[in-house]
Parts: sequence; structure tokens; C-alpha cells
Amino acid sequence: MNRNNIWIHVTLAVILVVFAAVLGQIDRLRTSLRTATPQAERRLERTVRVEQPKSSAAEVAVRFKPGVTLDRIRAIAVGNHDKLEDEIEAVNGLTFINDLDDADAEAVATQYRAMSDLVEYAEPNFKIKLDDPVQKAAPRDLLYREKASASELPNDPLFGEQWALNNLGQDGGKTRADLDALEAWATTKGSEEVVVAVLDSGVDYTHPDLQGNMWERSDSIPAYRDDELGEFNDLHGYNGTDRIADPMDDNGHGTHCAGIIGAEGNNGIGVTGINWKVKIMPLKFLGRGGFGTTEDAIEAINYAIDRKKAGVNLRVISASWGSTSYSKALEDTIKAAGDEGILFIAAAGNDGSNNDRYPHYPSNYDLPNVISVAALDRNDQLASFSNFGVKTVHVAAPGKEILSTWLKGDYREASGTSMATPYVTGVAALIIAHESRIPMDRLKQRLMNSVDKLDQLDGKVASGGRICAANAMLNVVKRHH
Repeated sequence: MNRNNIWIHVTLAVILVVFAAVLGQIDRLRTSLRTATPQAERRLERTVRVEQPKSSAAEVAVRFKPGVTLDRIRAIAVGNHDKLEDEIEAVNGLTFINDLDDADAEAVATQYRAMSDLVEYAEPNFKIKLDDPVQKAAPRDLLYREKASASELPNDPLFGEQWALNNLGQDGGKTRADLDALEAWATTKGSEEVVVAVLDSGVDYTHPDLQGNMWERSDSIPAYRDDELGEFNDLHGYNGTDRIADPMDDNGHGTHCAGIIGAEGNNGIGVTGINWKVKIMPLKFLGRGGFGTTEDAIEAINYAIDRKKAGVNLRVISASWGSTSYSKALEDTIKAAGDEGILFIAAAGNDGSNNDRYPHYPSNYDLPNVISVAALDRNDQLASFSNFGVKTVHVAAPGKEILSTWLKGDYREASGTSMATPYVTGVAALIIAHESRIPMDRLKQRLMNSVDKLDQLDGKVASGGRICAANAMLNVVKRHH
């Protein structure tokens, strides 16, 4: 056979293979239309984005109605050429469905919403990105200012720069525009029995100022295993970006927040957390670039709920992130955490806007276990970047030029409601250390009722004040500025 004949035969063979494949697809489509059961489960038309690479993340969150079994959900997904990615055990009927056709996420959600006899709601898996103001690459000149007696101060050399804990007017600040940490520490400096989860980019649990206060799963608690996702390496906490990896921070944001809550106090190193002693559980759902999804956040909260049920004394989740996308699935999961007695403290956001008009989530969820936090500068003024809202933002806390732990044993200043949030979380942990049996609803009210009232926050936050650790220990409002 000459070369020209060879190419003719090859071309014909390729055409026949393609034609057969097309016929097969048509036959499969006819079969699926003939065998489709209930009208609600029929596959609807989708917009397919064949030009885009397939993401590994689930496309949609779908909450099925009570009585729809997991086997039925799997069958529905298979019938739609989808895959059940994960069941969120903490919320009955909540699942994540992965579309296998690269279809538009909203189109997939619309399809499942059409199954009104089976589905309560369906929504795309929204993206989340850290939105803090541009941070400084390095801290300012870190000089230790000894302005109180040695007996009143921790021996951590950078404590003098922590104006949020003890504001002496340094660097143009206002004296006493702080959390009254020294007075609070006369009552308690925290407890290793209290576990606080940081839902963020992970935590550098090897940092010298954090390693003594990091949570580790004890031998009495089994390793975390999810029926769909498999077993996690959760000795040091949860990593939703890579379940076989640990929750080591590769961004820095989570480590900074963790240091505010619980950098080890009086250890002669670096800074001091509002809790000298505490146990910090990293819940990593944001990657190196500060990106994540609602699916990742929900699965991390689901992990925290599971650990609480397994016996971990997890009382608070600190969430220094957010977006303008409303997620019913995320709201339901945070509510489930509240049902287990877990307080959820969230950043109000950094757009300088009114959350009463322009909602920011998760801080705007109207749930009994949610506290939304605005940011103040060292003069007790609302930071220019901070969101506010007298109906939707509960308290304010220091959040500008905050010095805390950073990656690889370093320290750095950062600003944002992200920094204000862990201060409120830290005060909550102090309260629990002092009153271990305080229920969640009373804990939230204690935080709001014990603020220092500030005229400039009147009409800006619901409590009208800045969080105060000393007041919280006594459950009183002492001053009005």
C-alpha cells in the first residue's frame, strides 16, 4: 500500500471513530431521557464551559429535604452526571455536589432548585479572599517601653508595642484606649483547658511564641475521618486545602490572628497574647494566596463540630475573613456550631461601609452565636477601613497597627477587622477560663454588655463600645468616654 493510500485509510478510520462516538452520545442521551424518573430529577439544560479546565472544588452546595437518604442523593447526582463530593454531617441534608461536565455553577444550582419536592436550596460554591488593607512588610522600630513596674508586666520584650493591651499613649495613641489587659490578668491569664479554633490560613504551630499554646489531638480522640473525603492528618488541627497535610500556615494571616489570641505570655519571647495560656486549634481553609471557598469553610466548621462532639473543649471559632456573597449553607453550618455551644466571632469587613445596608458575611448572619467586630485605631477612633452597622456589627476592638506573630518565628504589624476579631475571641477565652461553665448565650451577652462605651461608636455598633477585658471579668460597664 503506498503512502497516499495509508493516509486515506487513517483519515477514514478517524472519521468512523468520531461518528461512532457521536452516535453513542446520542444513544446515551435517548436512554437517559427514556429512563429518567420523577420529573423533579430530570436533567435540565446546562451551559457547559468546555474551554475551561475542571476545578477540583465542588460546584454547588445542595441541602436536601428531610427524608431524602444519602443513597437517593447519590443516585440523583449520578443521574445528572454529577458526583456527591461531601456530606456535611453537622447539617442534616447538606451536601456538596461536583458537576462532571464543567457546567456553569449557577446553572447547576438552578437545576437542583427545580427539584422542589426534594431540595430546600442550592447555591454555587462561592470564592472567599482575604480583604484586609495593604499590610506593612515589616514592623516599625520595635522598642521596649518599660512604663510600668516589672510585677505588672509580662517579660515579653515587645509587650511595650502592644498598645491594644496597654495603651500608654505610645506613638501618638490615647492613654487607656485599650482592652485593660493588665486589670483583667489580675483575675485570670487564661487556661490550657480552653480550646479556640482559628478558621483561617492555618497557624505556624512551630513559632516559638505559639508552640506551647497549640492544640494537639490527644490519643483519646480518634483521628478525623470523613466518609467522602477520607482520613485527615489532624494531629495539629484541620487542613481543608490538603487533607493529608497538616494545617501549617503558608500565608501568615492565621498566625498573626493566633498570636493576638494566645501568644504565650511571660515567656521572655516576642509578644503577649490576650491569653497567656490557651489551646489554639488551626482550621486551615485559605491557601497561600489567601483564597478559599465556602465549601472549604463549611467543611472546616464541620470538623470543629465533630471534634467538640468527640470531647474537645472547643468553645469559640475566630473567623477573620468574609465576602459579600450570602451562603445559606454557610449560615446553616455556623448555626449548627451554635447548637453545639460554639461562639462564632467574625470580622465586620474592611470596605469602610455600612453593613446594615451592604451585608458582609459571615459577620452579617443573624444568628445567636455570631458576634461581628469592627476595628479601632490607637485613639479609640473607628478605623477608616472598618465596616460598621448599628444593627449588624456588635462590638469594636483594636485593629490598626497590631503587632503579632508571623511566619518562621517572626513578628509583624497588620491592620484590619481581621486583627480586631481575635481580640474579641481572646477576651471570650479569658471569660471561659474564669467561668468554665458559662453558656454560649451568656458569653455573647457578657462580651457586649461589658464594653467601654464610646461616644464615637454611638450609632456605629450595636453595643456602642469597645471590648474591655477587665470589665468582662467583672461583668460591668465602668466608663463612658
